[in-house]
Amino acid sequence: MPDIKSGAFLPTNFIWDVQQIQEVNVNSPEFKELLVRLYQNLNLMANIINAKETSLYNLEPLINGQLWFNNPAYNSTTAIVAAARPAYRKVYTFPLPTSVTTVAHGIPVTTATTFTRIYGVANDTSGNNYYPLPWASAAGTTNIELKVNATNIVITNNSTISFAICYVVLEFLQT
Repeated sequence: MPDIKSGAFLPTNFIWDVQQIQEVNVNSPEFKELLVRLYQNLNLMANIINAKETSLYNLEPLINGQLWFNNPAYNSTTAIVAAARPAYRKVYTFPLPTSVTTVAHGIPVTTATTFTRIYGVANDTSGNNYYPLPWASAAGTTNIELKVNATNIVITNNSTISFAICYVVLEFLQT
């Protein structure tokens, strides 16, 4: 597994001399050493690639590559073994008028569900203005609230802006 303190980066310093590889006797100890080093390098690359976060934003739930710490509810006395938990990502897109907008998220929410990130953007395409969700104006007089409950995404748009398109991203754990 890669060193989690520095991130997951593929090393670029493995250099193989092609001529030397071609000259190695396949029955020699050097060839066996070469195979072991190749296997170690491939294993390292697979571990690092698997530790990367997937940058796909789909309309269907997708395991996004995040691994969260073990569920603290699981320990040596529980039937479920504690293990790193994968996170899921799902994207929603819809218009956002002024007022309250409720959109069913379709995620089966149980006691094992935890939302880890709830965010989005509202696009005012007529004025080419883009607002992060949630949003609070600098004056503090208007805001757009973004929240999720067991069945819906709920956005309260207290601004005077009606948005042609809105993207909401939900990231969550199911264990």
